[in-house]
Amino acid sequence: MYKIRVILDTKEDVIRTILVEDNLNLEELHLTIAKSFGFGGREMASFYRTDEEWNQGEEIPLFNMEEVGEGISMQTCILNDSLPEENDKLIYVYDFLKMWTFYVDVIEISSGKKEGLPQIILTVGEIPSEAPEKEFVAEKLDDGFGDEEDIDDEYGHFDDDFDYNEY
Repeated sequence: MYKIRVILDTKEDVIRTILVEDNLNLEELHLTIAKSFGFGGREMASFYRTDEEWNQGEEIPLFNMEEVGEGISMQTCILNDSLPEENDKLIYVYDFLKMWTFYVDVIEISSGKKEGLPQIILTVGEIPSEAPEKEFVAEKLDDGFGDEEDIDDEYGHFDDDFDYNEY
């Protein structure tokens, strides 16, 4: 049995702690999380593997997106294989148009069995009426070419009056 804390990425605290079976697949976890926050579970969603600092890694989509072969999907990922240890984490994004983003953290794993799972055991805060705006800002990458002024400095000044048709 897993005790999982799910935190909505908002300014206000919106948290759900849920108990689920350890053999649950991630599609069932997706539906459980969606319903625990009042969503119908009908929108596209993905889990993303992450490290201790919540850096987004490999995507686990709701459906297999591979054209050929067995691609990864929520249905093929079992909870105890995907999150085998306490403090393992995933990022969960629900509804790609609104980008509801959640932090999923395994806070306890036990061998006990319990009837009536999945079960919400803690509810903190109310989900806002609109998803928080996400700002995706990429770091400026150095392409190795420098600025346009660097060309003139490196290769001598190009004369703007040069007539290329002379040759």
